[in-house]
Amino acid sequence: MSRIFGFAVGVIWLLFTLMAVRAAANSWAADQPDAGFWYAVIAGFLAIAMMVAVVGTLRYNYTGPRK
Repeated sequence: MSRIFGFAVGVIWLLFTLMAVRAAANSWAADQPDAGFWYAVIAGFLAIAMMVAVVGTLRYNYTGPRK
């Protein structure tokens, strides 16, 4: 069950990352390079969070008692 939640969090972070990338692209297209840069930085941080969630879920090894 915890794997499902871990992957769900990863998917949510992926959606946030894609929204930040879209905002960055729109900012660059609207001739606002400062906003585009900062949205790209935010997208990078969100991508790192997404990768940590997915890799952490894959590496998680439950060793407690089974119910």
